[in-house]
Amino acid sequence: MIVAAAVVRREGRVLLTRRPGGAHLAGLWEFPGGKVEPGEDPEHAVVRECREECAIEVEVEGVLDVRFHRYSEKDVLLLFYGCRLIGGTVTHLGVADHAWVAPAELDRYELPPPDARVIARLRAG
Repeated sequence: MIVAAAVVRREGRVLLTRRPGGAHLAGLWEFPGGKVEPGEDPEHAVVRECREECAIEVEVEGVLDVRFHRYSEKDVLLLFYGCRLIGGTVTHLGVADHAWVAPAELDRYELPPPDARVIARLRAG
């Protein structure tokens, strides 16, 4: 499975969303995004997922990181994209919660293991 995630920055903070109950990794915080549909461009997927999950419009600035992770139930290739917020206000359409977090405070949130390298890069500046 291929997943595209948006690392959306605004005023020195990054957007995290919380996975809803009943979902894989329920309750964990993550960068917004989701599954790339068959035949879909991953950059289009990250824009679509931000719109569907959070009602925000983002512009992709480039790839930040690529990670492969093997969960017990599935293998995931994660594409992390740096994104700029260009419209909308975060609304909880497909997420349980959201937070704008300073990079130095990211370790206060429980995120999935594959996000660790992106978190380290954000903290390093």
